[in-house]
Amino acid sequence: MNREIALTVNKNAVTTSVEPRLHLADFLRGELGLTGTHLGCEQGVCGACTVIVDGKPMRSCIMPAVACDGADVVTIEGLDNDEVAGSLREAFSAHHGLQCGFCTPGMLIASRDLILRQGDCEEARIREELSGNLCRCTGYMGIVAAVKAASAGRKPQAASQEAGAQQVATASAAAAMAAPSKAAVATAQTVSGTDGWTELTQRVKVAADAETTWRFLHDIPRVARCLPGAEMTSFDGGSITGRMVVKFGPIKASFGGEGTLVFDEAKRSSILRGAGRDTGSGSQASGEVIYTLLPDAAGACEIDIRLRYRITGMLAQFSRGALIRDLVGRLTEAFAQNLAAAVTGHESASAPREISAGELLWAVLIRRIRALFGRPCT
Repeated sequence: MNREIALTVNKNAVTTSVEPRLHLADFLRGELGLTGTHLGCEQGVCGACTVIVDGKPMRSCIMPAVACDGADVVTIEGLDNDEVAGSLREAFSAHHGLQCGFCTPGMLIASRDLILRQGDCEEARIREELSGNLCRCTGYMGIVAAVKAASAGRKPQAASQEAGAQQVATASAAAAMAAPSKAAVATAQTVSGTDGWTELTQRVKVAADAETTWRFLHDIPRVARCLPGAEMTSFDGGSITGRMVVKFGPIKASFGGEGTLVFDEAKRSSILRGAGRDTGSGSQASGEVIYTLLPDAAGACEIDIRLRYRITGMLAQFSRGALIRDLVGRLTEAFAQNLAAAVTGHESASAPREISAGELLWAVLIRRIRALFGRPCT
C-alpha cells in the first residue's frame, strides 16, 4: 500500500505516492531523475549517496522516502548556486580531487557541511571528518588539499533558526518513538553540537528506595552488565578497562579502551568518562555518562541518565544521522531498563549480548512505518 508524501526537493515542492520500502536515494534517482545522488554500498557505509535533509547530511540509501514527508531535501544538483559548494568544485578541479567522480557528490556535500560547521580546517580535522566518505581512486590527497583550500579564511556559520527548530522536532519524534515499556521514561531531548558531540537524556523509574539503588550503582561490574555489548575486563578504584562491540551492517566494531569513574556521594551522582578505538576500522569513540539519583516521595526513586558521545573515523558519518540517534537512544533505553531490573533483583543470569545496529535499525524503521499508517507498535 503506497503512502502519499509531500516534501521539498531543491526548493521545488513535490507531492507523490511511494512504497513504504522505497529508500530516498532510489526515489530521487528513479522518480525525480536526480542522478547526481550515487548509489554505492546501499548499506550507509560509503557515503556516495549523501544528501542534505533539513540542513544535515544524511545517507539516502538507508533512509525511507516516507520518513521524509514534510522534509526539505537538497541534492548535489540543488547546490549549483551555493557559494561554498562552488568554491569546493573549483578547488576539487584545481587540486585533482576527483578521478572517476563516483564518490564526488557525497564528498562535496560532506565537505560543505564541514566548512559550514568548522570554517577554516586543518588537514587532520578534514581527514577525520571525511573518513566516513570512501574513495577508491584518488588516495584522498587531492580531496584533502581541495577542502583545505576551500575552507581557508572562513568562519563557522551558525545554524539557522529553521534548522534548529527542525532538530528539536526530530529529537522529540525520536524520543517518542523510542518510548520504553514500563521501566524507563525517555525525555524529549537530543542535542547535536557543532563540535561533533551528541547528547541524549533518559530517565528510568526504579521500584526500590534511593539508598538501595545508590548502593547498587557502586557495584560497577553489575552495572556494566546492563549495557548490551559491553564487557568490563578490569576495575581498579576509579579506573576501568573494557570493550564495546557494535555491528554496523557489514562492519563489526569492537571499541577497546579505558575510562574513569567518579562518585559524588553528597549529590548521589557519578560520572563515567571513557574513550576507545576500533582497530578494524580505525574509528574512535569518546563519551561520558552522568547518572544522578532522584528520590521519590513514594519510597521509589528515579535515575536521570545523561549520555554524551562522539565518533570519529570511518564510522563518523553514522553518528550524525537521525536514524543513528534513534539507535543510540534505544541502546540507552535498553541500558536503563536492564538497570532498573537489576536493582530490584530481576537481572538476567547472562550478560546482554552485543548490540546489532542492523537489528535496531530495522526496529526503528518498523516503528516509523507503522506510525505513518497509524498502527500500534508491538
